[in-house]
Order: sequence, then structure tokens, then C-alpha cells
Amino acid sequence: MTQLLRAKITALGTYVPPRLLTNADLEKMVETNDQWILERTGIRQRHIVEKGVGTSDLAVEAAKIALAQRGISPSDLDAIIVGTVTPDMFFPSTACLVQHKLGAKNIWGFDLSAACSAFVYALQTGAQFIQTGTHKKVLVIGADVMSSIIDYTDRATCIIFGDGAGAVLLEPSQDDSVGLIDFIHEVDGSGGCFLNMPGGGSLNPSTHETVDKKMHFVHQDGGAVFKFAVRKMAEACDTLLQRNGLKGSDIQAFIPHQANQRIITATADRLGMNPESIILNIDRFGNTTAATIPLAMQTAVDEGKLHQGDLVLLASVGAGFTVGATLLRWAF
Repeated sequence: MTQLLRAKITALGTYVPPRLLTNADLEKMVETNDQWILERTGIRQRHIVEKGVGTSDLAVEAAKIALAQRGISPSDLDAIIVGTVTPDMFFPSTACLVQHKLGAKNIWGFDLSAACSAFVYALQTGAQFIQTGTHKKVLVIGADVMSSIIDYTDRATCIIFGDGAGAVLLEPSQDDSVGLIDFIHEVDGSGGCFLNMPGGGSLNPSTHETVDKKMHFVHQDGGAVFKFAVRKMAEACDTLLQRNGLKGSDIQAFIPHQANQRIITATADRLGMNPESIILNIDRFGNTTAATIPLAMQTAVDEGKLHQGDLVLLASVGAGFTVGATLLRWAF
């Protein structure tokens, strides 16, 4: 039997647009206040694109940083996988747009839609190409311009989301001391009614009626999403840890999807994690959907909480519902 290679993350790049939307700004737009937002979400501000900036633009900026960090050119890549729920357009794929803007010759790529779990899903998809020896360099990007599908008169959703992008480079590991170790993924389509954007697809094509009914914005049942996320994020992480003979206290960096601070702390408490291992940056970026985990990776690096050889746990729950968790040892 052929021994599979282990994939490892060898570079990281992130980007957020410079424009800020603070809680004070939102107080002028909807009936809300800073204390209410902080208590329920932990968010103080979000980064928002200017008009005319698409998901591919953010993805390209993050990709350039990751490639520069590794010292390689775009054409050294074999494939690009973009996790996003806000593609520039239905087609061509955002991966095609990123490939062209980067000038990455003779490579292929595709988009992956799993909402807030898109990055961990794309990460494992890219890892399969590395593990089988099919590819040697796969760029995995999580990017979203959530401001493009948010109703800024709906205080239940407009306080949560921001825009951003993160990219990692996957390459083969020369040994088993670092790299991706294990993962667990799950979908539960019965939860699709609780978090979705009902307009614009084949079921409800764009019409004056769908626009008037605000069907092209995010619709969310916050209570149902919160309950599912608290339960399933902890369950997925616990299953993954037990399968690998580990406890929460063994994790040096817990990097969860940044949807809600209460969900993150409840998960960490249930798993018995050391408080210093929890990576939080939701206060600065809000929920950037597919970009939250790579952005949190960057925060962990910047704050000196992520080092070569550290045992890292990634976790996410997203619309669908989608669930994902990944165990890895940091490579640089």
C-alpha cells in the first residue's frame, strides 16, 4: 500500500479592507448600541469594502502575501481552491478570477461553498491532492465580502458580519512532525432554513419581487443557529481529540470560526482548554465567514501564540448546516 504524504501549511497571508464599520457607526443606522452588540457577539468593529471591490480582489491580496512569504511565484502553484459564499458572480468561479489576476499560468482551480466552514473544507480538499502526490503546491483561500449580502436595516445580521480574506499554501511535509493530522466533517441539511440567502438561485431567480422581499440578503434564526453551533462545534472537536488520544488541554492553539464569542468560550470550556490557547479576534473583524480562521491564524502568529510544532485545533460551524474540525501541527 502506498504511504500517503502529509500536507503542511508553509505560508499564510491575510487581508482586510481598510474601511471600518464600528458599533458606534451602527448605532446611527439601526436600533442598537455598543453594549448590546458586545454582550451578544463580542464584536466592536468590522472591515467593509468600498463599492466595486469584490471577493476576488481580497483573495488576491491575501494570496500575494502568502506567496511572497514563501518566496515563490504564482505560476509555481498547481491549484487554487477558493472557499467563499460571496463569489464575484455565479460564473466564472472566483478561483478563475484569482488565477487570472495573479498571473498564475498553467494551473487549475475551483470554488467551494460551505459558508463559515468553507476554509476548513477547502483545506482538507487541498490536502488530498498533496497527500496523494498529485500536487506539490496548493493555495487554499477563504474570502468573503459579506457586506454585499447584508441588509443594513436588519440589526440581527448587520452587526455580525465583515469582509476579509486569508490564504495558506499547502505543500508536502518531509516527515510526520508537522502538518495536517486528522479531520472530521459533517453536514446537516435540515438546518438550511435557519441561515440562508433565499434569492438569486435557480429556485428563486432574481426578479423585482425577490428584491422587494429582500431575498438577496442573509436571513438568520439566531437562536437556532446559536444552539446548533454550541453543541456541534464542541462535539466535533471532542470526537477528533478522542480519536487521536488527546485532551483539550493538549492543544496549544484553538483557532475556531469567529462567529460569536459566547460560542467559542462555551466550546473551549466544555473541552477543558487552557484559556491562553484560545485565539479570539472577533472584536476586531466580526464574522468574515470563510476568512475567519486564516485571519485568526494571523492573529495567533502576531500575538506570539503560534509556533512551529504547536498542536493546533481548527473548528467551524456554518450555514447548511456545515461542521468541520481539523487537527494539525504548525509548520513554521
